[in-house]
Amino acid sequence: MIRQDLSERAAALKGSRVPFVHARVVWAARPTSAKPGDEAIVLSDGTMEGFVGGECTEATVRQQSLAALPSGETVLLRITPTPEPEQEGKRVVHNPCLSGGTVEIFLEPSLPPPLVQVAGDSPTAAALLALGRPLGFAMEAWQGEVRADAAAMVVASHGKDEETPLISALEAGLPYVALVASRKRGSAVVSALPVDEEQRSRVRSPAGLDIGAGTAEEIALSILAEIVALRPRKARVGHPLVVEACTGTDPVCGMTVVAGGDTLHVELGDRTVWFCGPGCQKVFLADPGAYPSGP
Repeated sequence: MIRQDLSERAAALKGSRVPFVHARVVWAARPTSAKPGDEAIVLSDGTMEGFVGGECTEATVRQQSLAALPSGETVLLRITPTPEPEQEGKRVVHNPCLSGGTVEIFLEPSLPPPLVQVAGDSPTAAALLALGRPLGFAMEAWQGEVRADAAAMVVASHGKDEETPLISALEAGLPYVALVASRKRGSAVVSALPVDEEQRSRVRSPAGLDIGAGTAEEIALSILAEIVALRPRKARVGHPLVVEACTGTDPVCGMTVVAGGDTLHVELGDRTVWFCGPGCQKVFLADPGAYPSGP
Protein backbone atom coordinates (compact mmCIF):
# COMPACT_ATOMS: atom_id res chain seq x y z
CA MET A 1 0.00 0.00 0.00
CA ILE A 2 1.55 3.29 -1.11
CA ARG A 3 1.61 6.31 1.17
CA GLN A 4 -1.25 8.15 -0.57
CA ASP A 5 -3.48 5.09 -0.33
CA LEU A 6 -2.61 4.75 3.36
CA SER A 7 -3.52 8.38 4.02
CA GLU A 8 -6.85 7.92 2.26
CA ARG A 9 -7.46 4.72 4.22
CA ALA A 10 -6.74 6.50 7.52
CA ALA A 11 -9.14 9.29 6.60
CA ALA A 12 -11.85 6.75 5.75
CA LEU A 13 -11.36 4.95 9.07
CA LYS A 14 -11.65 8.20 10.98
CA GLY A 15 -14.80 9.07 9.10
CA SER A 16 -16.29 5.70 10.04
CA ARG A 17 -15.25 6.03 13.71
CA VAL A 18 -12.97 3.01 13.46
CA PRO A 19 -9.99 3.00 15.87
CA PHE A 20 -6.52 2.20 14.58
CA VAL A 21 -2.84 2.77 15.26
CA HIS A 22 -0.65 4.58 12.76
CA ALA A 23 2.87 3.10 12.83
CA ARG A 24 5.72 4.99 11.16
CA VAL A 25 9.40 4.00 10.98
CA VAL A 26 11.46 6.93 12.24
CA TRP A 27 14.90 5.32 12.43
CA ALA A 28 16.47 2.09 11.22
CA ALA A 29 19.93 0.59 11.45
CA ARG A 30 21.34 -1.68 8.77
CA PRO A 31 20.65 -4.36 7.91
CA THR A 32 16.88 -3.92 7.97
CA SER A 33 14.15 -4.16 5.37
CA ALA A 34 12.35 -1.10 6.74
CA LYS A 35 13.36 2.47 5.98
CA PRO A 36 12.46 5.74 7.74
CA GLY A 37 9.10 6.89 6.45
CA ASP A 38 7.68 3.41 5.95
CA GLU A 39 4.29 3.22 7.60
CA ALA A 40 1.35 0.99 8.34
CA ILE A 41 -2.07 0.97 9.95
CA VAL A 42 -2.94 -1.57 12.64
CA LEU A 43 -6.65 -2.19 13.24
CA SER A 44 -8.18 -3.25 16.53
CA ASP A 45 -8.34 -6.90 15.41
CA GLY A 46 -4.60 -6.94 14.73
CA THR A 47 -4.88 -6.61 10.97
CA MET A 48 -1.99 -4.63 9.50
CA GLU A 49 -2.08 -2.61 6.28
CA GLY A 50 1.17 -1.18 4.99
CA PHE A 51 4.80 -2.01 5.74
CA VAL A 52 7.12 -1.31 8.67
CA GLY A 53 9.47 -4.29 8.42
CA GLY A 54 9.66 -8.03 8.06
CA GLU A 55 7.41 -10.58 9.70
CA CYS A 56 9.19 -10.57 13.05
CA THR A 57 9.11 -6.77 13.27
CA GLU A 58 5.48 -6.83 12.15
CA ALA A 59 4.53 -9.27 14.93
CA THR A 60 6.01 -6.95 17.57
CA VAL A 61 4.42 -3.84 16.07
CA ARG A 62 1.01 -5.49 15.97
CA GLN A 63 1.20 -6.60 19.60
CA GLN A 64 2.51 -3.27 20.87
CA SER A 65 -0.04 -1.32 18.82
CA LEU A 66 -2.95 -3.22 20.32
CA ALA A 67 -1.48 -2.70 23.79
CA ALA A 68 -1.37 1.07 23.17
CA LEU A 69 -4.80 1.42 21.57
CA PRO A 70 -7.03 1.48 24.69
CA SER A 71 -5.05 4.31 26.31
CA GLY A 72 -4.68 6.35 23.15
CA GLU A 73 -1.14 7.27 24.22
CA THR A 74 1.66 7.46 21.67
CA VAL A 75 4.64 5.12 21.95
CA LEU A 76 8.15 5.33 20.54
CA LEU A 77 8.93 1.65 20.05
CA ARG A 78 12.51 0.42 19.73
CA ILE A 79 12.87 -3.18 18.51
CA THR A 80 16.30 -4.75 18.85
CA PRO A 81 17.77 -8.16 18.01
CA THR A 82 19.88 -8.09 21.18
CA PRO A 83 18.87 -7.17 24.73
CA GLU A 84 19.23 -3.48 25.66
CA PRO A 85 18.59 -1.56 28.86
CA GLU A 86 15.46 0.58 29.15
CA GLN A 87 15.71 4.02 27.56
CA GLU A 88 13.85 7.10 28.72
CA GLY A 89 11.00 7.98 26.39
CA LYS A 90 11.16 4.69 24.51
CA ARG A 91 9.65 1.24 24.89
CA VAL A 92 12.47 -1.19 24.20
CA VAL A 93 11.48 -4.66 23.01
CA HIS A 94 14.01 -7.41 22.45
CA ASN A 95 13.01 -9.57 19.49
CA PRO A 96 15.53 -12.42 19.27
CA CYS A 97 14.23 -13.46 15.85
CA LEU A 98 15.17 -10.25 14.08
CA SER A 99 17.60 -10.96 11.28
CA GLY A 100 18.11 -7.26 10.59
CA GLY A 101 19.17 -4.29 12.60
CA THR A 102 17.46 -2.23 15.24
CA VAL A 103 14.41 -0.22 14.22
CA GLU A 104 12.45 2.54 15.94
CA ILE A 105 8.77 3.00 15.14
CA PHE A 106 6.40 5.72 16.32
CA LEU A 107 2.99 4.33 17.25
CA GLU A 108 0.14 6.84 17.22
CA PRO A 109 -3.30 5.52 18.25
CA SER A 110 -6.31 7.15 16.61
CA LEU A 111 -9.48 6.88 18.67
CA PRO A 112 -12.79 8.34 17.50
CA PRO A 113 -13.90 11.46 19.39
CA PRO A 114 -16.49 10.91 22.16
CA LEU A 115 -19.96 10.71 20.65
CA VAL A 116 -22.66 12.77 22.36
CA GLN A 117 -26.26 12.18 21.35
CA VAL A 118 -28.73 14.99 21.94
CA ALA A 119 -32.48 14.42 22.16
CA GLY A 120 -34.75 17.37 21.44
CA ASP A 121 -34.96 20.42 19.20
CA SER A 122 -34.83 23.11 21.88
CA PRO A 123 -32.41 26.07 21.82
CA THR A 124 -30.24 24.22 24.34
CA ALA A 125 -30.13 21.15 22.08
CA ALA A 126 -29.12 23.33 19.13
CA ALA A 127 -26.43 25.03 21.21
CA LEU A 128 -25.04 21.65 22.29
CA LEU A 129 -24.78 20.42 18.71
CA ALA A 130 -23.04 23.65 17.69
CA LEU A 131 -20.60 23.97 20.61
CA GLY A 132 -19.62 20.34 20.97
CA ARG A 133 -17.82 19.91 17.66
CA PRO A 134 -15.20 22.67 18.18
CA LEU A 135 -14.48 21.13 21.59
CA GLY A 136 -13.58 17.79 20.04
CA PHE A 137 -16.84 15.90 20.45
CA ALA A 138 -18.76 14.05 17.77
CA MET A 139 -22.28 15.45 18.12
CA GLU A 140 -25.40 13.74 16.85
CA ALA A 141 -29.11 14.45 17.09
CA TRP A 142 -30.85 11.41 18.59
CA GLN A 143 -32.96 9.61 15.99
CA GLY A 144 -34.57 7.03 18.25
CA GLU A 145 -31.64 4.65 18.66
CA VAL A 146 -28.72 4.76 21.08
CA ARG A 147 -25.42 4.27 19.29
CA ALA A 148 -23.34 1.44 20.75
CA ASP A 149 -20.24 3.64 20.93
CA ALA A 150 -21.98 6.72 22.37
CA ALA A 151 -20.35 8.35 25.40
CA ALA A 152 -23.28 10.51 26.47
CA MET A 153 -26.97 11.20 26.06
CA VAL A 154 -28.34 14.66 26.82
CA VAL A 155 -32.13 15.04 26.79
CA ALA A 156 -33.00 18.66 26.08
CA SER A 157 -36.53 18.43 24.75
CA HIS A 158 -38.18 20.49 27.52
CA GLY A 159 -40.91 18.02 28.40
CA LYS A 160 -41.41 16.37 25.01
CA ASP A 161 -40.79 12.61 25.00
CA GLU A 162 -38.07 12.70 27.64
CA GLU A 163 -38.68 9.21 29.02
CA THR A 164 -37.79 7.20 25.89
CA PRO A 165 -34.24 8.51 25.31
CA LEU A 166 -33.49 8.46 29.04
CA ILE A 167 -34.53 4.81 29.42
CA SER A 168 -32.73 3.81 26.22
CA ALA A 169 -29.51 5.48 27.36
CA LEU A 170 -29.68 3.94 30.83
CA GLU A 171 -30.34 0.46 29.47
CA ALA A 172 -27.45 0.85 27.04
CA GLY A 173 -25.14 1.72 29.94
CA LEU A 174 -23.96 5.07 28.58
CA PRO A 175 -21.41 6.67 30.94
CA TYR A 176 -23.21 10.02 31.01
CA VAL A 177 -26.98 10.53 30.93
CA ALA A 178 -28.46 13.96 31.63
CA LEU A 179 -31.80 15.74 31.58
CA VAL A 180 -32.09 19.48 30.98
CA ALA A 181 -34.79 20.58 33.42
CA SER A 182 -35.31 22.49 36.62
CA ARG A 183 -34.38 20.65 39.80
CA LYS A 184 -38.04 20.18 40.74
CA ARG A 185 -39.28 19.00 37.35
CA GLY A 186 -36.20 16.91 36.69
CA SER A 187 -36.66 15.08 39.99
CA ALA A 188 -40.28 14.31 39.10
CA VAL A 189 -39.35 12.99 35.64
CA VAL A 190 -36.54 10.80 36.92
CA SER A 191 -38.63 9.43 39.81
CA ALA A 192 -41.29 8.30 37.35
CA LEU A 193 -38.90 6.39 35.09
CA PRO A 194 -39.71 2.63 35.04
CA VAL A 195 -36.15 1.61 35.96
CA ASP A 196 -34.48 0.57 39.19
CA GLU A 197 -33.14 3.04 41.72
CA GLU A 198 -29.52 2.54 40.72
CA GLN A 199 -30.32 3.56 37.16
CA ARG A 200 -32.34 6.58 38.29
CA SER A 201 -29.38 7.75 40.35
CA ARG A 202 -27.26 7.88 37.18
CA VAL A 203 -29.38 10.58 35.56
CA ARG A 204 -27.80 13.99 36.07
CA SER A 205 -30.50 16.62 36.48
CA PRO A 206 -30.20 19.53 36.38
CA ALA A 207 -27.67 18.77 33.65
CA GLY A 208 -24.28 20.47 33.70
CA LEU A 209 -21.92 22.08 36.17
CA ASP A 210 -23.26 24.88 38.32
CA ILE A 211 -21.69 27.92 36.63
CA GLY A 212 -24.69 30.19 36.92
CA ALA A 213 -25.69 29.51 33.30
CA GLY A 214 -28.63 31.45 31.96
CA THR A 215 -28.64 31.34 28.18
CA ALA A 216 -28.95 28.22 26.04
CA GLU A 217 -25.30 28.55 25.04
CA GLU A 218 -24.16 28.84 28.66
CA ILE A 219 -26.23 25.80 29.64
CA ALA A 220 -24.72 23.85 26.75
CA LEU A 221 -21.24 24.91 27.86
CA SER A 222 -21.91 23.74 31.43
CA ILE A 223 -23.10 20.35 30.16
CA LEU A 224 -20.11 19.82 27.92
CA ALA A 225 -17.80 20.84 30.77
CA GLU A 226 -19.45 18.26 33.01
CA ILE A 227 -18.98 15.56 30.35
CA VAL A 228 -15.29 16.49 30.13
CA ALA A 229 -14.94 16.42 33.93
CA LEU A 230 -16.54 13.00 34.26
CA ARG A 231 -15.22 11.34 31.12
CA PRO A 232 -12.74 8.50 31.66
CA ARG A 233 -9.25 9.43 30.47
CA LYS A 234 -8.85 6.07 28.75
CA ALA A 235 -11.07 4.19 26.34
CA ARG A 236 -13.06 1.44 27.98
CA VAL A 237 -11.74 -2.04 27.16
CA GLY A 238 -14.76 -4.03 26.02
CA HIS A 239 -16.22 -0.90 24.41
CA PRO A 240 -17.53 -1.77 20.92
CA LEU A 241 -14.62 0.14 19.41
CA VAL A 242 -11.82 -0.96 21.70
CA VAL A 243 -11.40 -4.64 22.40
CA GLU A 244 -8.71 -6.14 24.61
CA ALA A 245 -6.32 -8.08 22.39
CA CYS A 246 -5.70 -11.76 23.03
CA THR A 247 -2.05 -12.68 23.03
CA GLY A 248 -0.03 -15.85 22.88
CA THR A 249 3.59 -16.81 23.39
CA ASP A 250 5.81 -18.14 20.63
CA PRO A 251 7.16 -21.33 22.25
CA VAL A 252 10.42 -21.16 20.30
CA CYS A 253 11.63 -17.59 20.93
CA GLY A 254 9.34 -16.55 23.80
CA MET A 255 7.95 -13.48 22.03
CA THR A 256 4.47 -12.25 22.89
CA VAL A 257 2.32 -12.18 19.75
CA VAL A 258 -1.27 -11.36 18.85
CA ALA A 259 -3.33 -14.54 19.09
CA GLY A 260 -5.72 -14.25 16.20
CA GLY A 261 -6.17 -12.70 12.80
CA ASP A 262 -3.49 -13.73 10.34
CA THR A 263 -0.82 -14.53 12.96
CA LEU A 264 1.04 -17.71 12.03
CA HIS A 265 -0.14 -20.70 14.06
CA VAL A 266 -0.66 -24.45 14.03
CA GLU A 267 -3.38 -26.56 15.58
CA LEU A 268 -2.30 -29.53 17.69
CA GLY A 269 -5.39 -31.26 19.04
CA ASP A 270 -7.03 -28.77 21.37
CA ARG A 271 -3.91 -26.60 21.48
CA THR A 272 -3.25 -23.60 19.24
CA VAL A 273 0.39 -22.60 18.97
CA TRP A 274 1.22 -19.06 17.81
CA PHE A 275 4.43 -17.86 16.16
CA CYS A 276 6.13 -14.53 15.50
CA GLY A 277 7.28 -15.67 12.07
CA PRO A 278 7.91 -18.61 9.74
CA GLY A 279 11.35 -19.30 11.20
CA CYS A 280 10.00 -20.20 14.62
CA GLN A 281 7.10 -22.10 13.06
CA LYS A 282 9.53 -24.20 11.04
CA VAL A 283 11.68 -24.95 14.09
CA PHE A 284 8.62 -25.96 16.09
CA LEU A 285 7.19 -28.24 13.39
CA ALA A 286 10.53 -30.01 13.09
CA ASP A 287 10.18 -31.22 16.71
CA PRO A 288 6.87 -30.24 18.43
CA GLY A 289 7.68 -32.48 21.36
CA ALA A 290 10.51 -30.19 22.37
CA TYR A 291 7.94 -27.50 23.18
CA PRO A 292 5.20 -29.25 25.18
CA SER A 293 3.57 -26.20 26.72
CA GLY A 294 5.50 -23.03 26.06
CA PRO A 295 8.96 -21.48 25.83
